[in-house]
Order: sequence, then C-alpha cells, then structure tokens
Amino acid sequence: MDHGTHHPEAAHDHAVHPHGATWGTAAKATLHCLTGCAVGEILGMVIGTALLWGNAPTMILAITLAFVFGYSFTLFAVIRAGVSPKAAVKVALAADTVSIAVMELVDNAVIALTPGAMDAHLSDGLFWSALLGGFAVAFVVTTPVNKWMIGRGKGHAVVHAHH
Repeated sequence: MDHGTHHPEAAHDHAVHPHGATWGTAAKATLHCLTGCAVGEILGMVIGTALLWGNAPTMILAITLAFVFGYSFTLFAVIRAGVSPKAAVKVALAADTVSIAVMELVDNAVIALTPGAMDAHLSDGLFWSALLGGFAVAFVVTTPVNKWMIGRGKGHAVVHAHH
C-alpha cells in the first residue's frame, strides 16, 4: 500500500510494474499505513489506559481506532482526488485492509509478548517502548506484504488508479 502517494506534496512513485513493485513504493505505502495505525492505536491505548480500562477493552479500542484512522487517511485522500464517497470507501477497504490487519496483528503481538507492557501506565517507559517497538517490527513485517500485493495490482496499487 503506497499511502505516501495520497498527499499532494508527496512525490508520486508509480513504480508498479507487471513484474513487481519497488521496495521504495512498498516502504512508502507501509509508512503511510503505519501513520494511520499509530495515530489510532496510540489514541486508543492512551484513552483505555487513562480510564483504567482492562487490557482487552483497551486493545479492542486501540485496534478499532487503528483501522478507523488507517482507512480514513486513504478515504479522504481519494475523495480529494475526485472519487465519490461510496467508491472511495471501496478503494480504502481494498487498499488498506490486509496492510492494517497485518500491522495490527504484529504490533499487538509484540506488545502482548513484552513482559509487563500490558500492565504499564502512560508514565512508564515500558508502555511507550513496547508500543513503538511494536510499530517498528510491524513496519518490517508489513513492508514485504505490501510489496507483494502492490506487485500483483492489489492493496495500495488500487489507489494509483485514482491519482
């Protein structure tokens, strides 16, 4: 998913070829996806932790908001490009679902497997290091997935038709 091409100020990298996508295209797609996921997930974790919610409701909120923000970044960019809202929803779902799902699965697995991270508070370095470390691992894992999908005309390659 080359989310980086959504922004008018971003250079367009139309290096989607029948034989595959470039690593640069995949990395930009993943970085843009990560941005939406991070905004939503951090917001969800902060809200759940601040309200002293348990681990499960906090993670559900964080994952839900990660999808909402991840999709919205694509949705609004595609609408700005002149696509109808109904068509833009279809494009965002096609472009982002796999990338966001992989990113959230990996990121939350890192957090869940980091000893003490699920019980850390907002003021704890462990809370932030597990969260940011999870994002870093998710980026590394999701980039090849996005490269594979873009190279096959799937994922964020769908968005290129609307630029």
